[in-house]
Amino acid sequence: MSNPAYESTTERVQTWLDGTTLHIRFNNPARHNALSVDMWEAVPPLLRVAQDDDRVRLVVFTGAGEKAFVSGADISQFEDMRAAREAVTRYEAMAEQALMSIHDFPKPTLACIRGYCIGGGVNVAISCDIRIASDDSVFSIPAARLGLGYRYSAMKNLVDLIGPGAAKDLFFTARRIDAAEAKALGLVTRVSAVEGLDELLAEYTKALADNAPLTVAAGKAITREILRPSPELDQALCTSLIRGCFESADYTEGRTAFMQKRKPVFTGR
Repeated sequence: MSNPAYESTTERVQTWLDGTTLHIRFNNPARHNALSVDMWEAVPPLLRVAQDDDRVRLVVFTGAGEKAFVSGADISQFEDMRAAREAVTRYEAMAEQALMSIHDFPKPTLACIRGYCIGGGVNVAISCDIRIASDDSVFSIPAARLGLGYRYSAMKNLVDLIGPGAAKDLFFTARRIDAAEAKALGLVTRVSAVEGLDELLAEYTKALADNAPLTVAAGKAITREILRPSPELDQALCTSLIRGCFESADYTEGRTAFMQKRKPVFTGR
């Protein structure tokens, strides 16, 4: 493939090639870059083009504006997209495809985080190889406050990255942490002052432009092999547990309470 163009399927995802770096920017600032359906769907085709483009050495994900990287899924679409069983299946498959397209991309990926990195934003970030953040960033996984089920792949990425103890802490409590704690846990690799984030990103874009792409790609592929799950994994159990969350009254309550801006009352049913 020679000189491919990068055209997003939605204006809410911006993309451009800068030298050897492909930039993909989530552009929904009115909702703190919450991920709408068209934003999820835009990512895989861009990465399919980049995979075969020899110019691309690094893909960088950012969020538009100064407030957020990604603040989660666009909650305004939940009633239409996630309330019914068939819609849940469709939505989860779409998000999974987008996240796995990042996770399985053979070249290095980097999440450059400023501001809110919540829920689906954390999932995007931990699907990347490297995460850097400004010191005003905030991280949270609020699934337990919404009653929704979390996919096996997302939980595995989190556990692989920060270990089961820290993963359970963040997941069970749904608490927010700052960039310093995120770095201490290993959720992000490096943190800089807001004014130094561009310079830190440039350090990575230059390194990936200069270093041997075959060596880097081999290192990524081998790391992925090291982290492969055991063949004894009960994937059906994981799927059943997640479905149980989405089919529960608690999920309806969590979604409704979120939109009504009140505290949910969960019953475990």
